[in-house]
Amino acid sequence: MKTLANDLDQQEILNRIAELSKSENAKWGRMSVHEMICHLNDSYCVPLGEKRVSPDTGVLQRTVFKWIALWAPIQWMKGYPTRPEIEQGRGGTPPNEFEADRAALRLVFMRFCKALPQTSFSHPVFGPMGAHEWGRWGYLHADHHLRQFGH
Repeated sequence: MKTLANDLDQQEILNRIAELSKSENAKWGRMSVHEMICHLNDSYCVPLGEKRVSPDTGVLQRTVFKWIALWAPIQWMKGYPTRPEIEQGRGGTPPNEFEADRAALRLVFMRFCKALPQTSFSHPVFGPMGAHEWGRWGYLHADHHLRQFGH
């Protein structure tokens, strides 16, 4: 299973981010490719403790939903609501300059990957997660949004 704890999987995601063009259209959803870059950046800042996100969790989300999202061999559901603090058009970081925002995403992505062994923050939906779970989530979240733009 792919995880950001693996150097090859990290490089795969970085390569896919590098392939993005600001003129690409989404296959689903409302975000532009530039907004998606900012959304991913915000999302990796949460487990680093750099961005606060309100919790929306319960017993089912912390157990069944978390297991399905991280370990079931299915692609993530399209259109699943995100927390308002990282949602574009609400509390998410607005796009500025495409190349600068992409460079910022690469940097926070690498800091997230490096910090995995020490990550102790709770996911807003899935609750407490260990390094193995954060590594899996980090890969799947990027993969989901990169597929949104055909990458």
